[in-house]
Amino acid sequence: MVAKNIVKQPKSIVEVTITVPWIDLQSAWDQTLQKMAAEVELPGFRKGQAPLPMAEQNLGIKLQDEVLKTAMPQFLIEALKGTDIIPIDYPKYDLISFTKGADLQFKATITNRPQITVGNYKTIKVAKPSPKTVTEEEIQKVIDDLYKRWKTRQPASASGQTGTINFQGSQQPSSNGQAQGPDDNFAKAMGALSMIDLKSKIRKDLEANVSYNNELDYEEAILQEVEKMTTVELPEILIQDELNRMLVSLQRRVADMGLLLEDYLKSQGKTLEQLKNEWRVQAEKNVRMELGLAEVARQENVTITDQELQAEVDKIQDAKVKAQFEAQEPRLHLRHALRQTRTLDLLKKMVGG
Repeated sequence: MVAKNIVKQPKSIVEVTITVPWIDLQSAWDQTLQKMAAEVELPGFRKGQAPLPMAEQNLGIKLQDEVLKTAMPQFLIEALKGTDIIPIDYPKYDLISFTKGADLQFKATITNRPQITVGNYKTIKVAKPSPKTVTEEEIQKVIDDLYKRWKTRQPASASGQTGTINFQGSQQPSSNGQAQGPDDNFAKAMGALSMIDLKSKIRKDLEANVSYNNELDYEEAILQEVEKMTTVELPEILIQDELNRMLVSLQRRVADMGLLLEDYLKSQGKTLEQLKNEWRVQAEKNVRMELGLAEVARQENVTITDQELQAEVDKIQDAKVKAQFEAQEPRLHLRHALRQTRTLDLLKKMVGG
């Protein structure tokens, strides 16, 4: 009979010490030996034909390692059955003692899903910010920027023309009476019918961008309220995962500027550890927010069906990216993300109501 001793430590760390009698391991040992012996080559024997005792001696510690690779996770799962422990990371295994014919004893250290308490989220009050008005100056700046980039791609004969366009779409004349700046030809090159049409399209794009950012600000305000009312002892592994996510985001932004992360850190006069220490408070807030939202999802029974998950996967156009979701882990991450999004939409309806 498998014996276990479970010790819960701070920050959701759990140590499980497990003792497995040899009788429960013998069949796994024999099966693994048979499998590995088929690949053993010894002098005087064809491959896989050496007697099992000789193959076993030749395999040595490799055989034991292979047995433990499957046995320790299997017996850990068995030990956790009927408990309230749900691992959220990969266990760290430490072998205490094991030899053929004797009991196996090992320790597994895992991070348990923490207990989460969320206040009365149904009383959250957040005012949706009013979107700012798109100004004529902002529209003109986009036109000027587009024109500047477009002009550099034109033949040299046109490169000497400069100027601006007024908001009615007519060109401002130069001192010699010739038109300057963006004209209808430029507008057509940008996919519009005329300068007036181009201005209208740019206004719609800017207004859509303002509306999108406004919605993001609204969602962020709701999530901040969830974070404030969430009580949880944060597991260190989740904080480190969030810090690593923040670091990857910074690396992408730095790469877009044509820099290496090392060069960026030098320019800031900081080390990577100093940067992570500065980020830690924000990382803790992000994790608390994520866990709080997940708890709201649990309480509201928010679920994502297999059909809904597959429908989302089917939307992916890139075949290589889509193929990644044949594995279980990416599908679990996607299901979680969809569940969090649906829960946020539910909160927005509550707040709006």
